[in-house]
Amino acid sequence: MLKKFQALKAVQNAGVLAVVRGTSEENSYQTAVASIKGGVKAIELAFTSPNADVTIKRLSEDYADDPDVVVGAGTVLDGPTARMAMVAGARFIVSPSFNAEVAKLCNLYAIPYMPGCFSPTEVQTALMSGSDVVKIFPGAIAGTKMINELHGPFPQANFMPSGGVSLANLKDWLAAGAFCCGAGGSLVGPGAKGDYDQVTKNAQQFHDELARIRQED
Repeated sequence: MLKKFQALKAVQNAGVLAVVRGTSEENSYQTAVASIKGGVKAIELAFTSPNADVTIKRLSEDYADDPDVVVGAGTVLDGPTARMAMVAGARFIVSPSFNAEVAKLCNLYAIPYMPGCFSPTEVQTALMSGSDVVKIFPGAIAGTKMINELHGPFPQANFMPSGGVSLANLKDWLAAGAFCCGAGGSLVGPGAKGDYDQVTKNAQQFHDELARIRQED
């Protein structure tokens, strides 16, 4: 169980998760590496990426000695995919929606589960099933006020907005009470075209903005 809490702490410390959807195995890897170089060291490797489990394994092995790097799997829709991700070394599992089978597997193997939810009913179902972090998805539609409202009936919940998080609204999400934030296109988007240097620059900007926000608090 200690590893589970270490993973959650690493995600919280990172503040921002880079949601990587690569066009190839190598593209996914290089995009993730570029993000880590820029200071955003929490990687959510989406299973819409080719051979995502191979990339997760490679990243996990390459950064095994860096306690700040935490690699997880995203777009996990079913139990077999969750199990594949865990075997590859994923330290957390993220889904666009709640899946009971995935929740049970994550509980069994003490892996943090972060399912996507968009209503109080879904949030309660996720929490009752042991979800450690509830992903608010799509964040662009939900808006920052959703976290404030959900924290009313669910003050114990950890919320992670994903979809629509940008450098411009990162402070707003964190001020609303987000546990952490998932950033995709605004952070790693240039990676799809092989512009890894820009991914690193974006990551540096997110890292610096997060540090500034935390310093103000």
